[in-house]
Amino acid sequence: MDVSERLKRLRAEFSVGAEQLAFMEDDTAEKRLRSLMAETPIAEFEAREATRHSSALAEYQIELASSIKELELEQDSLLDRLAGELSPSDKTPSEKTPLEKTPSENAGVKSE
Repeated sequence: MDVSERLKRLRAEFSVGAEQLAFMEDDTAEKRLRSLMAETPIAEFEAREATRHSSALAEYQIELASSIKELELEQDSLLDRLAGELSPSDKTPSEKTPLEKTPSENAGVKSE
Protein backbone atom coordinates (compact mmCIF):
# COMPACT_ATOMS: atom_id res chain seq x y z
CA MET A 1 0.00 0.00 0.00
CA ASP A 2 1.44 3.38 -0.92
CA VAL A 3 1.88 6.33 1.42
CA SER A 4 -1.18 8.15 0.12
CA GLU A 5 -3.48 5.18 0.73
CA ARG A 6 -2.06 4.59 4.21
CA LEU A 7 -2.58 8.27 5.02
CA LYS A 8 -6.21 8.13 3.88
CA ARG A 9 -6.82 5.01 5.97
CA LEU A 10 -5.18 6.46 9.10
CA ARG A 11 -7.00 9.78 8.75
CA ALA A 12 -10.34 7.99 8.44
CA GLU A 13 -9.51 5.83 11.45
CA PHE A 14 -8.45 8.92 13.41
CA SER A 15 -11.72 10.67 12.55
CA VAL A 16 -13.82 7.73 13.73
CA GLY A 17 -11.68 7.42 16.86
CA ALA A 18 -12.14 11.11 17.65
CA GLU A 19 -15.92 10.69 17.57
CA GLN A 20 -15.71 7.59 19.75
CA LEU A 21 -13.39 9.35 22.19
CA ALA A 22 -15.76 12.30 22.54
CA PHE A 23 -18.63 9.92 23.32
CA MET A 24 -16.51 7.91 25.77
CA GLU A 25 -15.32 11.04 27.58
CA ASP A 26 -18.92 12.17 28.04
CA ASP A 27 -19.87 8.70 29.29
CA THR A 28 -16.88 8.67 31.64
CA ALA A 29 -17.81 12.06 33.11
CA GLU A 30 -21.37 10.84 33.63
CA LYS A 31 -20.17 7.68 35.37
CA ARG A 32 -17.81 9.66 37.61
CA LEU A 33 -20.66 11.91 38.65
CA ARG A 34 -22.91 8.91 39.24
CA SER A 35 -20.14 7.32 41.33
CA LEU A 36 -19.85 10.43 43.50
CA MET A 37 -23.60 10.60 44.00
CA ALA A 38 -24.24 6.90 44.60
CA GLU A 39 -21.11 6.15 46.64
CA THR A 40 -21.43 2.43 45.86
CA PRO A 41 -18.64 0.01 44.93
CA ILE A 42 -20.37 -0.85 41.64
CA ALA A 43 -20.65 2.80 40.59
CA GLU A 44 -17.00 3.37 41.53
CA PHE A 45 -15.95 0.30 39.53
CA GLU A 46 -17.92 1.48 36.48
CA ALA A 47 -16.31 4.93 36.74
CA ARG A 48 -12.80 3.44 36.95
CA GLU A 49 -13.46 1.13 33.99
CA ALA A 50 -14.86 3.98 31.91
CA THR A 51 -11.82 6.10 32.78
CA ARG A 52 -9.47 3.26 31.83
CA HIS A 53 -11.19 2.69 28.48
CA SER A 54 -11.28 6.40 27.71
CA SER A 55 -7.58 6.75 28.53
CA ALA A 56 -6.68 3.78 26.33
CA LEU A 57 -8.58 5.26 23.40
CA ALA A 58 -6.93 8.66 23.96
CA GLU A 59 -3.49 6.99 23.87
CA TYR A 60 -4.43 5.19 20.66
CA GLN A 61 -5.49 8.51 19.12
CA ILE A 62 -2.08 9.95 20.03
CA GLU A 63 -0.39 6.98 18.33
CA LEU A 64 -2.54 7.47 15.23
CA ALA A 65 -1.69 11.19 15.13
CA SER A 66 2.00 10.32 15.39
CA SER A 67 1.71 7.77 12.57
CA ILE A 68 -0.12 10.31 10.41
CA LYS A 69 2.61 12.90 11.06
CA GLU A 70 5.34 10.38 10.13
CA LEU A 71 3.55 9.46 6.90
CA GLU A 72 3.07 13.14 6.03
CA LEU A 73 6.79 13.71 6.50
CA GLU A 74 7.55 10.66 4.35
CA GLN A 75 5.15 11.92 1.68
CA ASP A 76 6.76 15.38 1.77
CA SER A 77 10.19 13.80 1.41
CA LEU A 78 9.05 11.74 -1.56
CA LEU A 79 7.48 14.79 -3.19
CA ASP A 80 10.64 16.82 -2.62
CA ARG A 81 12.73 14.05 -4.16
CA LEU A 82 10.36 13.82 -7.13
CA ALA A 83 10.41 17.59 -7.60
CA GLY A 84 14.21 17.51 -7.48
CA GLU A 85 14.29 14.85 -10.18
CA LEU A 86 11.97 16.91 -12.39
CA SER A 87 13.61 20.24 -11.64
CA PRO A 88 14.68 22.24 -14.70
CA SER A 89 17.69 23.54 -12.73
CA ASP A 90 19.46 20.28 -13.61
CA LYS A 91 19.59 21.35 -17.26
CA THR A 92 22.67 22.98 -18.70
CA PRO A 93 22.18 26.57 -19.91
CA SER A 94 22.06 25.41 -23.54
CA GLU A 95 19.21 22.96 -22.74
CA LYS A 96 17.11 25.62 -21.00
CA THR A 97 14.32 27.52 -22.73
CA PRO A 98 14.54 31.34 -22.63
CA LEU A 99 11.98 31.43 -19.80
CA GLU A 100 14.11 29.06 -17.70
CA LYS A 101 17.31 31.03 -18.19
CA THR A 102 18.58 33.68 -15.83
CA PRO A 103 18.75 37.29 -17.13
CA SER A 104 22.50 36.95 -17.73
CA GLU A 105 21.96 33.74 -19.72
CA ASN A 106 19.25 35.50 -21.72
CA ALA A 107 21.53 38.43 -22.61
CA GLY A 108 22.31 36.86 -25.99
CA VAL A 109 18.68 35.94 -26.76
CA LYS A 110 16.68 38.27 -29.00
CA SER A 111 13.15 39.04 -27.88
CA GLU A 112 10.39 38.50 -30.40
